Amino acid sequence: MIILIAFLLGVVSGLRALAPIAVVSWAARLGLLKLEGTPLAFLGYAFTPYIFTVLALGELINDKLPKTPSRTIPPQFITRIVSGAFVGAAIGLSANSLIIGLLAGAIGAVLGTLGGSAVRGKLAAAFGKDLPAALIEDVVAIVLAIVAVTRLG
Repeated sequence: MIILIAFLLGVVSGLRALAPIAVVSWAARLGLLKLEGTPLAFLGYAFTPYIFTVLALGELINDKLPKTPSRTIPPQFITRIVSGAFVGAAIGLSANSLIIGLLAGAIGAVLGTLGGSAVRGKLAAAFGKDLPAALIEDVVAIVLAIVAVTRLG
C-alpha cells in the first residue's frame, strides 16, 4: 500500500509540483504520517504545512497565467520528478522503505507529468480554451493527494 500511495503522490507531483508536498506536510502535522526522528520530520513542524499550502496556492494561480511554460520542458519536468521523489521518500521513510518510496514517487511524477500534459491538452481542445481544463486538473490533483494520504492511517 505504501508503494501505491507514494506512486499516486508522484502522479500528483506531475500535475502540480507543490500540492502533494503541502498535503504530505499536513499529514505529518496531523499525525497520519510518522516522520518524527527522521530527516523529514520538519514536514510536521507547526508552520511547515502553512508555508507549503501558500506555495501550492501560488502554483495554482501561476499555472493559469498565459506565460507559464510547459511542464514538459526540462526545468519544470525535473522539478516535478524531484517533488515526486521527495513525497515518495517521505511516504517510504515512514514505513522504512525510503528507496522504494522515492522511486515510486519519481516514476509517478514522470507518468503524471506526461499524462497530465496530454489529458489537459485534449480537454483544452475540447473546451476550446485552457482554463476549464486547468481547473479540472487542479481538482483532480488536490482530491487525489488527499485521498492518497488518508489511506496512511
